[in-house]
Amino acid sequence: SLNKISKKIHLIFPIHPRTKKQLLKIKKTVLNKERITLTKPLGYLDFLGLVYKSKLVITDSGGIQEETTYLGVPCLTLRPNTERPITVSAGTNTLIPNLERLEKSVNDVICGKYKKGKIPTKWDGKAADRIAKVINDNLSKR
Repeated sequence: SLNKISKKIHLIFPIHPRTKKQLLKIKKTVLNKERITLTKPLGYLDFLGLVYKSKLVITDSGGIQEETTYLGVPCLTLRPNTERPITVSAGTNTLIPNLERLEKSVNDVICGKYKKGKIPTKWDGKAADRIAKVINDNLSKR
């Protein structure tokens, strides 16, 4: 599927060491190195920069579902379920239970047919301020 998708859009794959090890075990798996760039795992800020500049993200990670939603980047999650359902209902995340659906969803993003996501309520980067206010209010009541 990645090879097919890479014919339409260049892919960057920060590959986890365990995933790389599994790919090496599967002899018949050959990724198109001209259209799929494999990188070592990235640090958090470098990874967020890459996500921010991406047309879309394909993942199975729960945390990445949240980050793509906040950044407004379409996320295609290779799982039938999520522990972060708000990213599906209010955000930019779509659950992809099978690879056939992945290719169609990638095409929708590329062609501008993907749903318009929104940042969920209170995902405004001000959680620390709200928490500090609650603590301060509770301490002042003592």
